[in-house]
Amino acid sequence: MLIKRRDFLQVGSMLTASFMVPKFLKAFSAVPRVASGNKVLVVLQLSGGNDGLNTVIPVRNDIYYRSRPGLGIDKTSALSITDDVSLHPALEGFKDLYLDGSLSILNGVGYPNPDRSHFRSMDIWQTASSSNEFLNSGWIGRYLDAQCSSCAIPTQAMELDDMLSFALKGERIKGIAFKDPGRLYESCHDQYFKDLLDSHSGTQADEPASYLYKIMAESLSSADYIYNQSKLRPSVSTYPQTELGKNLKTIASLIFSDINTQIYYVSLGSFDTHVNQQAQQQRLFSELNDAMKAFVADLKSNHRFDDVLVMTFSEFGRRVSQNASGGTDHGTANNMFLIGGGLKEKGLINSLPDLSQLYDGDLQFQVDFRNVYGTVIRNWLQCDDEKILRKPGAYLSFV
Repeated sequence: MLIKRRDFLQVGSMLTASFMVPKFLKAFSAVPRVASGNKVLVVLQLSGGNDGLNTVIPVRNDIYYRSRPGLGIDKTSALSITDDVSLHPALEGFKDLYLDGSLSILNGVGYPNPDRSHFRSMDIWQTASSSNEFLNSGWIGRYLDAQCSSCAIPTQAMELDDMLSFALKGERIKGIAFKDPGRLYESCHDQYFKDLLDSHSGTQADEPASYLYKIMAESLSSADYIYNQSKLRPSVSTYPQTELGKNLKTIASLIFSDINTQIYYVSLGSFDTHVNQQAQQQRLFSELNDAMKAFVADLKSNHRFDDVLVMTFSEFGRRVSQNASGGTDHGTANNMFLIGGGLKEKGLINSLPDLSQLYDGDLQFQVDFRNVYGTVIRNWLQCDDEKILRKPGAYLSFV
């Protein structure tokens, strides 16, 4: 039976998953066991533009409270980490991480000539481009391109989502996106999917159709491999029954397995708090805090916390002054959290933003986010950051 390219349109969502699978799963019996010490990066995207000033709070700064008469978080409610700085009241687990030396905080992270569009600024962060530069690949995707150029079994990157983010799309190699290993396995073993593959066996098809059959076969192999790895050493810890909690438990189970994945990507949002910010940020930070507490405790109990670095980012911060709707509008520079047992520089790495030196009512950035990426790529993932970011690095010292 000859199936032409047009017939694949009927496959629908099944092919959507297939296109996100990289061409690397060839000989699974040859996949080496991943030893303890394999460095893992977990990128946590706070989608929508998190308000950094109500995250890492300058509790002794009068300008902060004057700018936010109804939105500023009172010092008595915030979680003190120094005399001048506190964390949002919902982030008590992050305060514990700060106190035990497992949290680093970078303030004023951004880039020159910032863009306040969600879509454009997220593209800039995900591709590691300049604000006037448009790239067709993501920084993690280019990491895969660089690491896997001559690998029979390339290093993988995975995203816990239904769709693959731009960050994980390379020029030649892409990461894989899925919500749950079991669901991925079941989808790829759907009878219709298998019937399509069987129909191709021993037949000749036109070149585009053959390519799609090949991708479908690799999807099936990928699903089998990921599912089997997730069952090797599943996490037995209790996590919150939130989306982030479930995603981090899946990531923990894969970290504990023999899988050769080095980068996991996960998102939480939306932090686009134009209206009613206090309730929205409280809810999202509670989910973040509880899920991260469970994840860190799980990694520690399984002796992998020193091998894992969690990096948070948001596409921009918010305006310094509150708006008339009990929220904040799109701003510029923001803070980043770095969590792990292998941090070399801990606590507040740099000073809080200077609220007396604003540009058009916005914070001025202190640290270029690409220097954060470069530091992680070079010092944590042990890869050539200039090849990936396409610019010389100015490195930090947190890892």
